[in-house]
Amino acid sequence: MTTTPPLPRTLPAWIKALDDAPLPAFAAVHERVRLALRDSSKSMRQIAELIQDSPVLALRFIQEANRQEANRGIGDGQPAESLEVALSRIGVQRAEALLARIPAMEAADMPRPLRQLVLISRHASQQANGLFAARLARLWQDIHWGSLLFLAPAWALIGTYPHLLESWEQRVLVKGEPASRVERELLGVSLLELCLRLAEHWRLPDWIAQGYRLLGADRRRLIRALHIAHDNEHPLHQQQMLDADPELRRWLTLPSNTIVLANGLALSAHHSWSGVHSLRWQRLAGLYLQVPLDEMQQMVHQQAVISAREFGPTDLWHPAQGLLWPTGSRFQTLREAPTPSAADLAEWRDQCRRLLGDPSPFSNILQLTATASRALTCAGLQRSLVMVVDRKQNRLVSQQGNGLPADAARLTLAPEQSQIVRRLLEKPAQLRLQSSNMAQFSALLPGTLKKLFAGEHLLLRSLGVDGRVLMLIVADQNGAPMSDTVLQTFVKTSQCIERALSNFSRRGG
Repeated sequence: MTTTPPLPRTLPAWIKALDDAPLPAFAAVHERVRLALRDSSKSMRQIAELIQDSPVLALRFIQEANRQEANRGIGDGQPAESLEVALSRIGVQRAEALLARIPAMEAADMPRPLRQLVLISRHASQQANGLFAARLARLWQDIHWGSLLFLAPAWALIGTYPHLLESWEQRVLVKGEPASRVERELLGVSLLELCLRLAEHWRLPDWIAQGYRLLGADRRRLIRALHIAHDNEHPLHQQQMLDADPELRRWLTLPSNTIVLANGLALSAHHSWSGVHSLRWQRLAGLYLQVPLDEMQQMVHQQAVISAREFGPTDLWHPAQGLLWPTGSRFQTLREAPTPSAADLAEWRDQCRRLLGDPSPFSNILQLTATASRALTCAGLQRSLVMVVDRKQNRLVSQQGNGLPADAARLTLAPEQSQIVRRLLEKPAQLRLQSSNMAQFSALLPGTLKKLFAGEHLLLRSLGVDGRVLMLIVADQNGAPMSDTVLQTFVKTSQCIERALSNFSRRGG
């Protein structure tokens, strides 16, 4: 029996574990870049433009360029400020060798948390380009690459340990635990310190390391600026406060702050447009650009929409989706669905007692599945589908649905449609899908089932008698994470339904 190795607990151990983490690149981009590197008519700028469509590739090329220069001790000692510079330093031959070492993977097969984090980085880059690059045109390369790669240390962390993102979100965003304490418990070190050390180790653009120092050791200066930014309704008073603190005024106008602002805007919007963190970053960006809050918010929203359009259709959460709802909050989707009330549990026990009746109280399968469906609802499963096996046509047929569209009543599933369905029909089994494994199994689920049960958390369980599958249950809590109480109740409910099937099969015997 294999065991999962423990997570590193010190900064040196983390850097060693994440230094060459095998982050995957999008397969289509990987292939286009491979062909371009072998095409002598392509310029370095053209190849760089192709690489940008897969930020992980861009990170790896910039890392390699900086590593080679450090090893050789040549050049001006400065990190490559752009991908084009990095490619020029590496050369085509070494670029091909590096590309061959980077795993290519279809998006659906990548860890979902990694793809989500890269999406946030691309959104941050759009905010930086749209809000700041045009005003600081001479520095657009620094702004673009600094904002895109700012979260790269976190890519390596989440790409290697995908479950950490869900654990952090649940504990910090949902349950409200202090982030510093959660990070220490999960990682053994400060997340900001780990990102800073990785950025320095990889020799990423200097602005990135400066940004992490600002968020960590230099946090007092940031807090002073946030205090002034809060008084956004009185711009004259803001200016007077800045004039009274020349050192803070000089710091505030540094171009390097743009990448922190852009990532702050993107990360906070990812969780909630209307949350206090979003408002703080919007006010600070408004102070930096010297524009009123309402104008700043309009600009930020516009850039989010542009980012979503350029990213295209996706199964991930893009902050622009939050603009469609009044709350504009992904935070609500992270909350665990409520556990069943005392009244619900009382009725659940009644339904289970009926299912356990011997001899079977049901005269037909429709009565049994109706009771089963009601028991699942009382157990806290807000959406559920009960399907029975049609032996003649070798398929699953919908029998009862709750919390689903009307077309769920007409759903049929055949084993050849899905590897998961085929496995569940071979023998009674249970599969729990959640954020950490959804990317692995999503492509194996029937499309009709994914459409009915949109979300990252889903339970599938096949039930039978004497090892022969007779029924499939699919259930969730509207896509939200499920509590241990609900999971345990689902297992008990399934056991009751399975006993009901056994008793029903022996009726009249």
